[in-house]
Amino acid sequence: MLELQDLSFQVPSNSNGQKEIIKELNLTFADHTFIAITGPNGGGKSTLAKLIMGIEQPTSGRILFNGTDITHMNITERAKLGISFAFQQPVRFKGIKVKDLITLAAGDNLKLSSACDYLSKVGLCARDYINRDVDTSLSGGELKRIEIATIIARNTPLSVFDEPEAGIDLWSFNNLIKVFEEMHESSVNSLIIISHQERILNIADEIVVLADGSVQARGKREDILPELLNGTESCKFYRQD
Repeated sequence: MLELQDLSFQVPSNSNGQKEIIKELNLTFADHTFIAITGPNGGGKSTLAKLIMGIEQPTSGRILFNGTDITHMNITERAKLGISFAFQQPVRFKGIKVKDLITLAAGDNLKLSSACDYLSKVGLCARDYINRDVDTSLSGGELKRIEIATIIARNTPLSVFDEPEAGIDLWSFNNLIKVFEEMHESSVNSLIIISHQERILNIADEIVVLADGSVQARGKREDILPELLNGTESCKFYRQD
């Protein structure tokens, strides 16, 4: 279980004051749930994802993961506890092969056939990619799918994805939906996905609407998604991309 208690995050503003990005947020994410977090640009969604992973440190409040206070833990410590993170813009690693990256993610002496299986799950032909370098020779969509393959290989209790649809083509996106459905259905792990995409919101168990650093709405998909699409007051920002 992930718990955010009175979580706030501020950054310096141009007026020599502080701009509050996340405002005393209280959220609990139960085990084995698929939560989609949506909201307007600049509403604090990506910042929240980075706070959960430890890329940013909160100004105040606490973050608990399975009862352990991880508020001041770094990225490595949180990863060891069982949290995975997929960047909106995946990192490139010059000199590292795709098979090495997946093996590192799996955390053991992974067989080549198993590494190939992970690539196949995200729609990549293993023969064409397993020995590629994770560098600028890969397109954004290819890199995004390889990153997701590493998340699947890690198989952690919680995986956080920051706008996984960003920069990928339609075919990759369609395959991505299937990957998320399979991840949710085939394990007891939890997913938190930051997204604007209706098709991702439509497969989540719950939707959280975040705007101006605060929760504007939260509930089951079948209750919140119609409000988003109809543009009710709490969800009037939403538009289908």
